[in-house]
Amino acid sequence: MAVPKELYNVKFIEYIESLKILYLVDDKFKGICDDYCNSKLKTEKYKKKFEKHFQHKLEYENLSKELEDEILIYLIRKG
Repeated sequence: MAVPKELYNVKFIEYIESLKILYLVDDKFKGICDDYCNSKLKTEKYKKKFEKHFQHKLEYENLSKELEDEILIYLIRKG
């Protein structure tokens, strides 16, 4: 059973040997680490979704503004 890659980070680097051992022999510690890893993965997943949705939001805001301007120009010319 390998230690998940999410545990290899700067915050734990000076304790990495102890972390590896505890992960393999201490079920409670392994559970905490697994919860941490799941949390990190979900955070990354939702961050990507947020960025994608934010980009779509910006595109539609820009399109709305362009169409608003077109409508005003049309009204001014025809009114």
